[in-house]
Amino acid sequence: MIGDLTLPTEPPSVLRMFDWIPPPVPLLPLVAVAMAGWYLFAVGRYQRTGRRWSRIRTSSFLSGCAVLAAVTGLAIDSYGYRLFSAFMFQHLTLSILVPPLLVLGSPGLLLLRSTSHRGLGRYVLVVALGALRCRASRMLLHPGFTIPVFLLSYYGLYLSDLFDAAAASVGGHLALQVFFLASGMLFIIPILATGPLPVRQSNLGRFFDIFVEMPLHVFIGVILMMAPRTLTETFAQPPAHWNVNPVADQAVAGALAWSYGEPVALLIVLVFAIRWRRDEQSQSEKSEADIEGRDADLAAYNAFLRQLHGQPRGVPGSADPRDGG
Repeated sequence: MIGDLTLPTEPPSVLRMFDWIPPPVPLLPLVAVAMAGWYLFAVGRYQRTGRRWSRIRTSSFLSGCAVLAAVTGLAIDSYGYRLFSAFMFQHLTLSILVPPLLVLGSPGLLLLRSTSHRGLGRYVLVVALGALRCRASRMLLHPGFTIPVFLLSYYGLYLSDLFDAAAASVGGHLALQVFFLASGMLFIIPILATGPLPVRQSNLGRFFDIFVEMPLHVFIGVILMMAPRTLTETFAQPPAHWNVNPVADQAVAGALAWSYGEPVALLIVLVFAIRWRRDEQSQSEKSEADIEGRDADLAAYNAFLRQLHGQPRGVPGSADPRDGG
């Protein structure tokens, strides 16, 4: 028993993680439902203007909302209060899987395109653009802030007493979940967002951020798998009727940290590489168009000079008929 929370009575299993056991404070599931509802409303409003919105974007965003609601609203959340493996799965899902799914849905771009410029919509746009352009947004999305926060969410929590202090209550448990989701969003927005941003890094800079982030899960996973004792008090004594060895469960959490993040990170790299290639092609085509435009302007200018000297336009080397030779 933790505050108003009653822990599950059945021993944990993969299937039981998906049982219907609502959390005592269903904040994130409600947020997920609200975001999905707004997104569908905004897409419908946008398409009523005669324009089309990508189904891939819609599917990505709604999938992110569904995963967010499931991982924080089903029995896995209750098991996560005393089971390291369940909590690590939540952590990884909230910080690694959900943010890319939401960002690939381009909700910011949809907000700017679907919101009315009159009435209440006008004020919504003013607030959104003000938040986009403010100095705090530039600081929050700067890699000098996002990468240390991402590091703190793993090493600063699990290898210190900070985690036990935060996870000792329902409120602390919920605050950690919000922190994991926020840190993941702040990290992935500068890398994958296609809409306007306060500051947009170069492709090389974003690739460096991905390269720095990818090994984080591997190293913390090795630490958890190799530890001969439990590293946190929160997961040191699971309920006896669960029949769980806390050290073995910690090793499972480490294995999740090792394996879970790598496929997701590789998919992010693949999406980023495709976009980088498109950017290079777009820049190349733009450069070629500029060169062709300059060549056309130069040809027109030379034709004008030849006309001034009485030469035919199409024959750049023809002689002036007034010359005797």
